[in-house]
Amino acid sequence: MPFVCPECMTRGTLKITHSIELPSDSRSDEIAVQIVRCSHCKFRGVAVYEESRRGALDSESVDHRGYKVKTADLRSLIRKIKACPDPKNARCQCPSHRSLGQKDSWGRWQGLADIEFQDAFPIDLAL
Repeated sequence: MPFVCPECMTRGTLKITHSIELPSDSRSDEIAVQIVRCSHCKFRGVAVYEESRRGALDSESVDHRGYKVKTADLRSLIRKIKACPDPKNARCQCPSHRSLGQKDSWGRWQGLADIEFQDAFPIDLAL
């Protein structure tokens, strides 16, 4: 699925290159950490996809946002995702899933607490 690059604003060039699905938390039914890269300007960042289907019937809430991060943090996340034997399986118990799937005492996902986010940007579909 192509998106708009937040750096060069080119439509359809920002794509998900790596992704890991994580266990649900007290808010979201689906959580995924993604690495995104622009094929035009080579920008790379981290995206977080959260979806909740709780509440009224036929209602869902989707939050898909991106972040600019330090290169070292980006590389660390890529290594963790690549180290997982089954990144599409939110129930995987590998070290990467355990690390990235951490929750606080309220049951809320905290798996990226060690990452220093620099700027947030919307993940906009290139329609």
